[in-house]
Amino acid sequence: MATTVVSQATMACSFGTMPAPLTGTNNLRVLAQGKPICVLGDAAPMVNIRSFGMCTSLANPAVAAATAAALGVLTPQPCMPAIMGSWMPAQSKVLVGGQPALTLGCSCQCAFAGTINIVNPGQVKVITG
Repeated sequence: MATTVVSQATMACSFGTMPAPLTGTNNLRVLAQGKPICVLGDAAPMVNIRSFGMCTSLANPAVAAATAAALGVLTPQPCMPAIMGSWMPAQSKVLVGGQPALTLGCSCQCAFAGTINIVNPGQVKVITG
């Protein structure tokens, strides 16, 4: 079974300069290790998926304009995630509130060409002797 992702898991964007926490808002009742389990619908920009610091993608109009003004020197601008759709792949057999649970290995796409991945699911299972 894949590891479920919980609220306050850590994400990274391929064009961001720092990681960000994932905030689960679609499920507050089903918990794993005391934290709400995230679902595929937890993909709203600036609600579930916050800023990754600075954006370095030239597909971002703000970055492209600042880079052009700096005569071609890449000039990162503040990240404002523009999420396209939901987390993928939606293969989880575990349903939380009627929605598939978010699992480690899922990713989502930003309109500015970035791929957002879970780097730490926010929970661990410890097995002792």
